[in-house]
Amino acid sequence: MKNQIHYFLTAVIFFTRIPCPKWVNHSSDILNKSSRYFSLVGILIGAISGLIYVGASFLFNPNIALVFSLIASVWTTGAFHEDGFADVCDGFGGGWTKDKILTIMKDSRLGTYGVVGIICLLSIKLLSLHQLLQFNNSIKTIPLVLISGHAISRFIATILLYTHQYVRDIDTAKIKPTTKKMSTKALIISGFFGLVPLVFFQDIRVFAVLIPLFLTYLYMGGFFKKWIGGQTGDCAGALQQVSEVIFYLSILILWKLF
Repeated sequence: MKNQIHYFLTAVIFFTRIPCPKWVNHSSDILNKSSRYFSLVGILIGAISGLIYVGASFLFNPNIALVFSLIASVWTTGAFHEDGFADVCDGFGGGWTKDKILTIMKDSRLGTYGVVGIICLLSIKLLSLHQLLQFNNSIKTIPLVLISGHAISRFIATILLYTHQYVRDIDTAKIKPTTKKMSTKALIISGFFGLVPLVFFQDIRVFAVLIPLFLTYLYMGGFFKKWIGGQTGDCAGALQQVSEVIFYLSILILWKLF
């Protein structure tokens, strides 16, 4: 049990700014094993974002509360995945060869493609959550959607880590890979934590969101495979962000239809 707590806290350290005990380290071996808890970290981030939304709702209108919840999630992660998404936009937008794409993604500077991509991404997140409020304005709705979105999108990202080879030179990478080779056991555990929040919707139809999410994984995974032969941490971060948006939009469509 102590080892599992260590793995979880290692994932927390790597993906968030949440303080952890000093005895928690993030060696490559422990970080590799911590991948099983990526989705659980998503639940934690979604819960923080949801709590901020609930608290802000007592002081401001729901739209302002949504902005605060979005800020909370970005602050909690240090914009970790948003940075990966922006790098992917810059790399694949400005590069035409594998080497050029990887070089651009390694550059810490943000380019035009990244700026435009982040603006569009955050806008869709905010507007889709706002639209969800029009269908169900219960105080519990947004927190549940946020927790589910953060958890399941990280599960989709771990599938990419499981199926695609890491292609960057580890010694020169801007960010060390989260996992060298994810085990099947780790993927199953990540899947459990990624899917369990959906149960609290108390509607079996909500699992239909897995269809567009899996299609998103297939498309983006195939795209990365075609251009660079695998994945990098930025690619996984980009898939997480896109999957989160796809989840919100899918829930919105389901509520419109049913």
